[in-house]
Amino acid sequence: MKALLLHEPNKWKSMKLEEVEAPDPAVGEVLVEVHAVGLNPVDYKTATNGHPAWTYPHILGLDVAGVVQALGEGVEDLHVGDRVVYHGDLQEKGGYAEYDVTTAHTVSVIPDAVSFEEAAALPTAGYTAYQAIHRKLPLENINTILIHAGAGGVGGFAIQLAKAAGKTVLTTASSKKHDHVRSLGADYAIDYRNEDVGQKVDEITNGRGVDAVIDAVSRENATASLDYLAHLGHIVYIAGKPDFDKVKPFTKVVSYHEIALGAIHQADIESQKDLAVMGNDMLHRVAEGTLSSLLSETIAFEEVPQALERLSERHVQGKIVAKVKA
Repeated sequence: MKALLLHEPNKWKSMKLEEVEAPDPAVGEVLVEVHAVGLNPVDYKTATNGHPAWTYPHILGLDVAGVVQALGEGVEDLHVGDRVVYHGDLQEKGGYAEYDVTTAHTVSVIPDAVSFEEAAALPTAGYTAYQAIHRKLPLENINTILIHAGAGGVGGFAIQLAKAAGKTVLTTASSKKHDHVRSLGADYAIDYRNEDVGQKVDEITNGRGVDAVIDAVSRENATASLDYLAHLGHIVYIAGKPDFDKVKPFTKVVSYHEIALGAIHQADIESQKDLAVMGNDMLHRVAEGTLSSLLSETIAFEEVPQALERLSERHVQGKIVAKVKA
């Protein structure tokens, strides 16, 4: 098969299509003919330093959509020919290839109304946002949510999921992206470059603060966001834990929630099955038109390295997906 091969750490910009042996499904796995693969910041970030579990050449790519070609021993709930999407294990070889294998119990079947490209845009960013909204936050006690970087993948999905849950959504984004985040459901858009975020949150909440913050920006941004929380507020952090010492005991009584989607692959099988549950729900929403896949650009397979470079410059809005099978 053809695959984009990473021959050593930090060489992801020079990846090119090369011939390599196709994998075989082990017990409990499926072999998937890859039709589309989503691009994510984790691809170039991890590829820059490498990973202890990798052998080289390595194949990147976590968000894979395609057609089941073969079943490993013990797989009963899937069939050859099923259209599927999944989030792959970062420690294993991935989907920047014509074929890939994955665990059958983490796979979601794609509805007919959803394209491979739309499906491949979902897993990493979408499931991360889903965990933040539906697995971490006690939604029955939350009315207002501040979602940072609303024009990004995680932020864009989180806005939609929070709004669908009936919450008042505040988000940060550059002014040129305000129309976009509002189209996703944000009630208030704050220009983090030219406005004081804390001051705007106070104005919008009448000084109370928000019930929850979702931060996928940085440790520093998460720490600053502690000031924006109301009493008994919640912060969900994805890009680095905040400085817990900033909030003194017996004051706001903040609850802290870590999101690390990839860690689920090292958990027990019952926990891993939630990947399929989240995928099924999000695919259903896309199919019925209540959730945007955020697909903003479809590229050719060989264009992945250049697109990852653009992604690393943080100028991309929405999701980029590579079409692997014409």
